Amino acid sequence: MELVEIREGLARVLVPKAERIYDAPVFYNPVMALNRDISVLVVKALSPGRVLDALSATGIRGLRYSLETSAREVWMNDINEEAFRLILKNLELNFGLTPEVMEGMAELKLPEKRLFVTLGDANRIMSENFRYFDFIDLDPFGSPVEFLDSALRSVKRRGFLGVTATDTGVLCGAYRRACLRKYLAEPIRGELCHEAGLRILIGTIVRYAAKYDLGVEVLLAYYRDHYFRVFLRLKSGAKKADESVDLLGYLWQDERGEFRYERGFLPGNEGAYGPMWLGSLKNGAFIEELLRLAKTSEESISHRKTLQFLSLLAEELDVPFHYDTHALARRNGLEVMKVTSVIERLRSLGFEATRTHFSPTAIKTNAPFEVVLRSMAK
Repeated sequence: MELVEIREGLARVLVPKAERIYDAPVFYNPVMALNRDISVLVVKALSPGRVLDALSATGIRGLRYSLETSAREVWMNDINEEAFRLILKNLELNFGLTPEVMEGMAELKLPEKRLFVTLGDANRIMSENFRYFDFIDLDPFGSPVEFLDSALRSVKRRGFLGVTATDTGVLCGAYRRACLRKYLAEPIRGELCHEAGLRILIGTIVRYAAKYDLGVEVLLAYYRDHYFRVFLRLKSGAKKADESVDLLGYLWQDERGEFRYERGFLPGNEGAYGPMWLGSLKNGAFIEELLRLAKTSEESISHRKTLQFLSLLAEELDVPFHYDTHALARRNGLEVMKVTSVIERLRSLGFEATRTHFSPTAIKTNAPFEVVLRSMAK
């Protein structure tokens, strides 16, 4: 395996040299630097003691947690033997020390931290460490569903989860049957698919967590490039689980593009999409803290668009669903207007309106549908 050295954050990482990332014997995706930037900022803000990167590949995420956050114990795991050996090389590269290797496990003791590398199935590693971790990061290839039960048993009852889903085609309705199988939810196609897909993912985690009498608070959830990413704070107790389940519900959309949604565990009538999360997609104070850290921690910003993206998320109106101005114009025989002009008109009428990260041509607003249409009429 031919290796090249790259730098990301404070980490120096050896990664396989390959023409295509999917051909490499150990997976590394440079596009996910923004994902890792935000993840590092989240761990900085939360200050968890024990962190597990359950699907580590090259170890780049776990290494950044080790180098850039206050976590006193960081675990990196992969089922691939080549990945295991590569993580050991990267530990030595960054810390100048050779980890102590046992059968299927290695440990590196530092003055203020302990780093562990394990070789094995992520579900087994989590099952063997019941209620041990303060923060568990799940960033699989495809759906995270097969890891949720183990993660919810391995994380502390008031711990945190970071969850990525890269099966956007499934969650966005291109593979409806797969979404029904994996997420037990009806997906929607069209301009609302990305927000609905993110909310289906969160709704699935809520249902899994409720089995263990765990509720969730969404600290930050977003869609970017080819993936969904969610950061959750767990809340212990049946009452908290019930409160989270009460925030599940369904979405309807007609041919004009008007949508409505309602809370409830079962849909009130036909044509419903879901179940999905209808609660908040961010904690305002938390994302402001991420922005503060991003502006004062230059070493944690590797992707040139990380700060810009966080600013967009911070400014975005936190209401369920959005209106895509191009889709509305097409559906209703209107001319396309600039997004900024529509936002200004809605604000002049006393409504809230912002851009949204889900689409550069879409807006979030609390204005009624007919008011949005009138604001788009020239």
